[in-house]
Amino acid sequence: MQNSPLNPDAPQELDFSSVLKILWEQKWIMVGVAFVVTLLAAVYAFMSTPVYEARAYVIPPTQNDIADFNYGRNKDAELAPYRVKDIYDIFSLNLQSEFLRREFYEQVYLPALSDEDRKGSKSVLYSEFNKKVVVQSPTKDVPDRYLVIAQNEDPVVAKQWVNTYIERAGERAAHEMITNVRREAEVRARNLAQQIESLRVTGKQNREDAIIKLREAKDVASAINLEKPPIISGNPAVELAGSMEGQLIYMRGTKALEAEIRNLEARPSDDPFIGRLRELQAKYSFYKELRIRPQDVTVYRVDGAVELPDTPIKPKKSLVILLGVLGGLVLGCMVAVGYRLVGRR
Repeated sequence: MQNSPLNPDAPQELDFSSVLKILWEQKWIMVGVAFVVTLLAAVYAFMSTPVYEARAYVIPPTQNDIADFNYGRNKDAELAPYRVKDIYDIFSLNLQSEFLRREFYEQVYLPALSDEDRKGSKSVLYSEFNKKVVVQSPTKDVPDRYLVIAQNEDPVVAKQWVNTYIERAGERAAHEMITNVRREAEVRARNLAQQIESLRVTGKQNREDAIIKLREAKDVASAINLEKPPIISGNPAVELAGSMEGQLIYMRGTKALEAEIRNLEARPSDDPFIGRLRELQAKYSFYKELRIRPQDVTVYRVDGAVELPDTPIKPKKSLVILLGVLGGLVLGCMVAVGYRLVGRR
């Protein structure tokens, strides 16, 4: 009895050696597919528009950079000096603010796009902008250093975006600080003006009170016919005038009292006779005229120069071609094995 032949249409299992044999037999198909895929990858790598990335690291300013913010701020002025951290915190808030991102997006990013690109969805455009302009927060290793990244097809534009973004954050922070300092100076000047006015009112009242006292003393001196102050001789070599303050003010005599009354009534201003007035006026003038110029202060520093990128970050040609070769070989193997199996059926 003869054994029946095997059914050629029955599915057969492929072991590793069988696969290698098929690949060797169909090597030209595998090589052809790999070549086509690699060629497509190379065309993509060389024809795609390159994208460049510019970077800048931002660090806190020095004490000298913020010196003008502390002009006139001391314990005597009751104004605590600003610390570097205080000012850099304001800058970092502006650097990460949504207001600045929206302003940069509308005034810088959108005008740089073509008319066709601007017709797209607003949300999609803003999402793409957030991928191209990024502010990375400090790390634990460097807690005060921010990283600003900008990507563009033109390396010059990418560098300009980084510089512009940081400069705008610095301008907003400096303006905020200058406004705060100016406002505090205005409040301080107003308080000093009120103190000066109070001293002048008090000085005028004291002068009027003094006139009233002198008139009463004059009346007393007239009643006793005392025109000149008496001379008290205690020592033949020394002649001293007696104490004429308080209740004995009439002892000055009518002539002296009348002259003093006329002098007080004709006095044009009490300012020279008011204690601490000149000191307060000097402080008032200082805070009234206090001005800080933006070019005299710095709220941040760029750690190193912003380099012009000369190598695109994508596409990475060597990596794309390598992936094309590997992908082509894998696809070629699949096509070769599949072709052989289909041919058997």
